[in-house]
Amino acid sequence: MPFADIIRLLEQIFGAALYPAFEPDMTIASPLANQRSTDFLKTANTVGINIRTIRHFWKIIPYTLTLPRAQNAIHILPIWEPGVVASLYGPASWNVNPEFFSPEMAANFPHLDTVEKQLKVVVNLLHLLGKAVGMDVVPHTDRYSEMALANPQFFEWLQRRDTKIVSHQSGLFGEIQQVIFEHLQKNGSAAPDLEIPESADDFFEKMPENERLKLLFGEKYDYWGRLFRRKAIVRLLYELGYETVPATMGPPYRGLEVSPEPGAKVVDEEGLVWRDYRISKPQEFSRVFGPLARYKLWESKNDNRDWELDFDRPNKAAWAYVCEHYRQIQAEFGFDFMRGDMSHVQMRPDGVPAVRDEFYDLLGAVKQTVLREKPWFGYFAESFLAPPGVMAYGDECDHLEASFADSTLGDLQSEPVGTDKFMRDFWQYRRWLETRKFAPNFTILTADKDDPRFDGFYLTGNEIRYFIALFLSDMPSYMALGFECRDLHPAPAANEFYSKYYVFQMLDDPKTTNGPYRWGQNLELYAKLVRQKLLAEEIYDDIRDAKSRWLLPPDVAGYKKVLAWTQAENPAYIFVANFDTSETCNATFTTPDATRWQLYFSTEKEYLDPFEVQPGQFLHRNLLPGEGLVFRRI
Repeated sequence: MPFADIIRLLEQIFGAALYPAFEPDMTIASPLANQRSTDFLKTANTVGINIRTIRHFWKIIPYTLTLPRAQNAIHILPIWEPGVVASLYGPASWNVNPEFFSPEMAANFPHLDTVEKQLKVVVNLLHLLGKAVGMDVVPHTDRYSEMALANPQFFEWLQRRDTKIVSHQSGLFGEIQQVIFEHLQKNGSAAPDLEIPESADDFFEKMPENERLKLLFGEKYDYWGRLFRRKAIVRLLYELGYETVPATMGPPYRGLEVSPEPGAKVVDEEGLVWRDYRISKPQEFSRVFGPLARYKLWESKNDNRDWELDFDRPNKAAWAYVCEHYRQIQAEFGFDFMRGDMSHVQMRPDGVPAVRDEFYDLLGAVKQTVLREKPWFGYFAESFLAPPGVMAYGDECDHLEASFADSTLGDLQSEPVGTDKFMRDFWQYRRWLETRKFAPNFTILTADKDDPRFDGFYLTGNEIRYFIALFLSDMPSYMALGFECRDLHPAPAANEFYSKYYVFQMLDDPKTTNGPYRWGQNLELYAKLVRQKLLAEEIYDDIRDAKSRWLLPPDVAGYKKVLAWTQAENPAYIFVANFDTSETCNATFTTPDATRWQLYFSTEKEYLDPFEVQPGQFLHRNLLPGEGLVFRRI
């Protein structure tokens, strides 16, 4: 849709209230501004947007105009300048990614001449549209990020010679500080208005970070100059064998070695040879992310001789550093909630402690920091609710509660609709929803699952996934942009059809993309979901956040595939969902109250023969595979 048409549409909706939103110095109040708790995330229907798939921030607005009010939260994937393979989840600096700048927006509003101003205005407009807006909080950076090079003391370091780690002692950051400081002395300041301090200690411990960054890398908007200077430091550290300790996932988390495998060697565009690392005593979900560096949150025991962390000795300055940066980002742009990346990480071998302190979990600490100023600021956790001891030490549910998570992604997107396992998992999620302090999401699709490995999950059942997300009003949901028209892929499609491949940018690789993201052409699915959106818009005020009363509850064994529910108070609609995507089913349930009901909507049939349902027990025959029905009180 042309830019001018979008503006006219927004003018029709908001009138004179629209144009203050285009002033980056103005802050349009969040739709949550009057709330004094973070409970909204426990029923929010969130849409995740990878900006690379739509090119720049402005495109969020026309896409959001296609969403119903029920999808009331927008999660923007990481917004920072990326590092290795341009991964959004490997921030190279605290600066907003310039690739998300909209020339179209600047041409129509010349005062919006920076990507930061444009992001602020987009958040303003989303608030006008009634959407809460979330940012990613990432507990790691690119391995040689500006954060790491300007603050070596906030990261773990090692020294490698070919396939051997020759040092990983706790105080290695001091050597890196000295090397970087001597490089600065030799090459001079990148900021002529700032003088180089007399010692490395003065530079790293006393000089404010914003001045260190200017001295080392130059001005914020000198993107290529900053990159050039950063690469010079990277090459110097590389030649001396210094690297940040890579981030890991899954127990035992600690204990690294260089992989000697021939395929574990990578030569980058600069000709530098990098080695992959691996856990020396791996378990099922042990992973090492070579391009990423986790913040050093705790000191180590025995000078890190055995890779053992001392959880009684937090690196308090690092905690304060990360929390303050995210507080500033929230304040600058007006974000309403955070998605915590890798929320499942829990490194204490004994599990969640009985008593936690303020240094238990970094993501929880960020939430608590922002809450002091924004009492509605919620925490959406990226965890998959794996069994205890599998992806984290201890019970993941206990960990989410201990870290103040309000809702969590879960893993329903990793199973085809209607399998016995899917139904059992759904029952368990509803159980946690009722008994835990956090709410599991009914997740439809995420950017991490939008790749060929998971095509089989989305060959059937897409309409019923969306039906549950919209109309099970007491459970949160999550959907990635692109789901509404995603093609069926019995065989892998071209890479450009998968949003996962736009989280990074790889060259000469099976995951390489050539050109922009390509929207699916599944017009049949799109038309069916548009009908659901129109219904959701129509009945939103009647069912918003309503507690559910089950007429046909989830089955703990997973064999029964039909669910039915209404509102616990003042029931106005009955929803029936057939999760069996291959067989017709019958549904028998007792209608609430002495009230008549009329068939009002089907996900599969646009035109219905209306019929009334009398009070009492009701049998509906031949519910179509994957069909959702709505009955209206009359």
